[in-house]
Amino acid sequence: MPRRLISTGSPFEKTAGYSRAVIDGDFAFVAGTTGYDYKTMVIPADITSQARNCFGNIEAALKEGGFAMADIVRATYYITDIADADAFFAVCGEIFGEIRPATTLLVVAGLYKPEMKIEIEVTAKRRTA
Repeated sequence: MPRRLISTGSPFEKTAGYSRAVIDGDFAFVAGTTGYDYKTMVIPADITSQARNCFGNIEAALKEGGFAMADIVRATYYITDIADADAFFAVCGEIFGEIRPATTLLVVAGLYKPEMKIEIEVTAKRRTA
């Protein structure tokens, strides 16, 4: 199966030369997902809404590649303010309740734009049975 590139239509993808997701065999790699609504390019001010947008964008990219959220085996979260961690983790609990991928949270000094509070990347493996 050839490598497949998936875009959400964000102008950042073309400008920076990256894909929202890369499908390679039974694996999907989704990266660079921030809290924007990529249809309107609007980003909410709060971490909870940004997180929900991130997960919605991740789910759409996975679905386009033939994967489901339940296929996620690894997630890395980058947040800009540790004070937002509990609110963010509450959203993670809703989304990943029984999926429970291996995860890492990093608190970073900043992301590409100051309004970005979070960035998420995930790896998914297609289930065969």
